[in-house]
Amino acid sequence: MDIKSSKAYRLITAITAKVLFFLFLVVNGQAFSQSYGEIGIFGGGSYYLGDLNPGEQFMLTQPAFGGFVRHNFNERLAIKGSLSLAMIEGDDAVSGYNPDRNLNFKSNITDISAQFEFNLFEYFIGSLKHYFTPYMFAGAGVALYNPKSLSHDVELRPLGTEGQNLPQYSDRKYGKATFNIPFGIGFKYSINDRMGLSLHWAMHKTFTDYLDDVSTTYYLNGSIYDPDSQVPIEVIVSDPTLKHEPNMQRGNSDNNDWFSMAGLSVSIKINYGGHKKCLNTFL
Repeated sequence: MDIKSSKAYRLITAITAKVLFFLFLVVNGQAFSQSYGEIGIFGGGSYYLGDLNPGEQFMLTQPAFGGFVRHNFNERLAIKGSLSLAMIEGDDAVSGYNPDRNLNFKSNITDISAQFEFNLFEYFIGSLKHYFTPYMFAGAGVALYNPKSLSHDVELRPLGTEGQNLPQYSDRKYGKATFNIPFGIGFKYSINDRMGLSLHWAMHKTFTDYLDDVSTTYYLNGSIYDPDSQVPIEVIVSDPTLKHEPNMQRGNSDNNDWFSMAGLSVSIKINYGGHKKCLNTFL
């Protein structure tokens, strides 16, 4: 596994270096005659990948929406700043990955990010010739999250479901924010002189394994509780089946969680001034 990860890392690094070099050539080789801004809104869906859903795309997709501003340096390169609000969910009963564990969660996501975009074809809003293009993007952001039990609608972080409130498990504590790296692909289309559409699919690699409040091992011995008695809520949400012993595996701490957003954006062109109408009409 380590060898494969190392090869993948070297491959990603090499591809990234080549892409950055290519973008440098594009920026330095093109005139900035089509520099303009955009403001827009986004609507679509969001989902999560992690301990409760290791690999199925678009499982339990929830609503997502947001707004953004974009600066187009030229016909190929742009930078976008966005604020997105989304919901993610995970459920062992739905994924079937670990039904004996029977864990579930939901969380609101507030993501603030900046992304560089590269158009594969020349493109700008209002052009009769360069009016569509596939594109790819990558950037950096900060995501706020707060996992709750899907079954009981209680916040999970304060309950310390993996012993975070105990001194011996203090290294398992997590906050309400994580850095993330968004990247993905999309398609842009110019509707008219002032308005553009785009479709995109973005993956967000986070730096936490606790989007779902699941990462390491159990710390409670659920079997000491009588299922017919009043079981504390921290026990119920930590081990709903009451079948696990302390230090049994609850999650996989080797892999951090991901979230994804996909959908449709509508934007309005904002001219900065200095562009002749004929350029926007006939190019």
